[in-house]
Amino acid sequence: MKANDFSDLKAEFDAFVREKCDSGSCETPTEENDPDNEPVPSFVDELSDKLLAPYHSGVYFSRLDIKRVAEAIDESIPIKERKKMIKALFRHTTSKAYLRSAFDEFNRHFGGRILIYQELSEAFPSSKVFFDENIDKIKKTQKMLDQIVMDFEEIEPTDEPMMI
Repeated sequence: MKANDFSDLKAEFDAFVREKCDSGSCETPTEENDPDNEPVPSFVDELSDKLLAPYHSGVYFSRLDIKRVAEAIDESIPIKERKKMIKALFRHTTSKAYLRSAFDEFNRHFGGRILIYQELSEAFPSSKVFFDENIDKIKKTQKMLDQIVMDFEEIEPTDEPMMI
């Protein structure tokens, strides 16, 4: 192919795009319609920072782990970036019962990881210090989750948002 052929093709494509968009049928995705940009409760950003960082929580939650938590509480969320999945999971939280069920499911995952860490610390005694440190982080994270539930104020659908 000649270089001239590519420029002709590009000009033809640009003309097609201009015609298509001038007729009004050209739709570009906007950030307004993006469900990932919907507002979330104030605790979600801090929660995702603490929960998703193994440095803080002692556990790495994969996308699949978050998906399993969602399915266990009868939620359906798409597999995306982990932080977006956490936001999608807690986006419409209005009751303590929902929050408690989600955090109970996370606690089940924490319990499984504690068992794994204990088993590994028995198998590798010289690394026990590191596993114990992660277990302590898990317990602190579990206390944080309990505190979030205790501090959460339920919102009724009929409540006036400005009066809360």
